[in-house]
Amino acid sequence: MVKKTETLKAPKKTAKTKKIKEDSKKVVKIVEKETQKLLELMKAEAKIEIKEDKENEAIVIQLTIDEPGILIGYHGETLSALQLILSLLINKKLESWTRIIVNVNDYRQKREESLRMIALNSAQKVKFSGEPVVLTDLSPSERRIIHLALAEHPDVLTVSEGEGRERRLVIKSRSAG
Repeated sequence: MVKKTETLKAPKKTAKTKKIKEDSKKVVKIVEKETQKLLELMKAEAKIEIKEDKENEAIVIQLTIDEPGILIGYHGETLSALQLILSLLINKKLESWTRIIVNVNDYRQKREESLRMIALNSAQKVKFSGEPVVLTDLSPSERRIIHLALAEHPDVLTVSEGEGRERRLVIKSRSAG
């Protein structure tokens, strides 16, 4: 008995997939234009790269600049402000909400790695001394990174205490409760 084999054909481009690609190009143009305008106002020259992050359902604006401190600021405060302003500008132009993430010279990845190291080092201190370690001056997203880094740690647990700017993250021994 001879089996008939069929070759699979690529799906035809429908009007819907074509529209999505057109919309995506339109969004990228708007994001690039608004980012360029804001950087010009700040008198900052940077290379702009825009990516769509489907996993996080966001648009990532990657900026590369010779002096990144101008756009990052103290503990990333300027970067956070820049991201907020760009989000407001872009979402107003798009007339719909899209998550915008701004990154300068891979600062976010470097900071996340640094926070993970701080979390693991602090966990070691708590494990051997039994005394809690308090981490202050962290943004909510930075506290989240540390909470996640130590979530599965067998010897320590993390707790956020305080309100507003006084909020801090405490790493405690699990045995101490």
